[in-house]
Amino acid sequence: MRTFYIILASLLFITACEPLEQFPPNIASSNSLTDYEGVLNAAYFYQHGSVTPMAVMGDFRADNALMIEPPYTEFDLFGPNLTAMEDQFFGPFYTALYKSILSANNVIENSKNPTEVGQAKFLRALSYFKLVRVFGDVTVNLSAAPSTTDGSILVRQPAATEYSNVIIPDLQDAIAVLDVKIVDGRASKYAAQGLLGKVYVQLGDFSSAEPHLAAVVNGAAAAGIHLQSNYADIFGVENDLNPEIIFATQISSSVIDEYGFSEFWSWYGGLDTKSLQPLDPDLIAAFDASPGDLRRAVNIDTDKMASPKFPQTGGPDHDWIELRLADVILLYAETLNETGASPQTVLALLDPIRTRAGLDPLDPALLNSQALVRKAIQDERRLELAFEGQRWFDLVRTGMVNEEMGVTVDPRYHLFPIPISEVLASFGVITQNDGY
Repeated sequence: MRTFYIILASLLFITACEPLEQFPPNIASSNSLTDYEGVLNAAYFYQHGSVTPMAVMGDFRADNALMIEPPYTEFDLFGPNLTAMEDQFFGPFYTALYKSILSANNVIENSKNPTEVGQAKFLRALSYFKLVRVFGDVTVNLSAAPSTTDGSILVRQPAATEYSNVIIPDLQDAIAVLDVKIVDGRASKYAAQGLLGKVYVQLGDFSSAEPHLAAVVNGAAAAGIHLQSNYADIFGVENDLNPEIIFATQISSSVIDEYGFSEFWSWYGGLDTKSLQPLDPDLIAAFDASPGDLRRAVNIDTDKMASPKFPQTGGPDHDWIELRLADVILLYAETLNETGASPQTVLALLDPIRTRAGLDPLDPALLNSQALVRKAIQDERRLELAFEGQRWFDLVRTGMVNEEMGVTVDPRYHLFPIPISEVLASFGVITQNDGY
């Protein structure tokens, strides 16, 4: 029950980063509040602790980046010893997201402002989506005041139940009340709709994903959302909240970050001694197979064997991109391909992304089958979204782990270990994932 005690002790006393800087009132109990903006800001803020663990799990577990120092090399070994990294990755990730969830619950239960409730439901859905993709079955708490004596509430619930009972309904509710206009980087209707499309793609339910992804792709321009003309202009502090970003976790060095280790930009840039040259040669080969690709110089530096994608000069002010338009377009293309659209229709969606990258459009006369188009989309996602925490989760959901990693990976290691501290503190009510 350690997580819930931590959450309850810290609830309402954290503020979010610029432009969400606003202190909640000094209060005796949460249910006495009449203004829940500060509590909502806390729900945004707590996403910070999930950022770097998600980045490391998404890229270092996959074939984009490498660890060089034991025991961190366990990320590339697919065995039971990842638990050694609990303090730096899995523990902070787990705790931060449950803090965000509890703050969101408080807003959902008590705020009279529909927009605040919609944003809170988006954040709760985002939190559970991250937890389920990383751990599978997890504890579900939908209360602002969970019991600290009833241990049964900590029992892990099936991932399928979490999708159907929490993640999908929360996003549907958020879509119903949020506006398409993005205000100060907060959650919007298209953020919720894009995330819901991504959730359905994760579940392999492409027919349900299609209308939501189509709504974002087709409505983006009117909402001021568009692809940046220059790929490099998506990233870096000066480009935070640019028009391609549908939703990002905003980070500011002026706000104390609960995550006390090297941040994602340090890991990618080779500034952490555990991985001074993190660039995986397999990613270099992928860019070699795409000659003239302008994304190469943004994503990889073969001299330093690292990624310059998030310039070190920006350091702790880099926002973390949770969802951007190119990601949604590629998911939409994947959805259409899986639901039987023609190669010509599907590949045309990739043209703006490839043109920006300095590449020619793909030829539907050559990529004339669903399988060939599927592979083309997967390859495009890898190059477009490298070092954005996406790769491992794409490999798992598409069933391509063994083929792309070049080894046979026990499916138990598609998931990550539940923090041992949570298992012990719950007296075994919270169980460990198989294989750990």
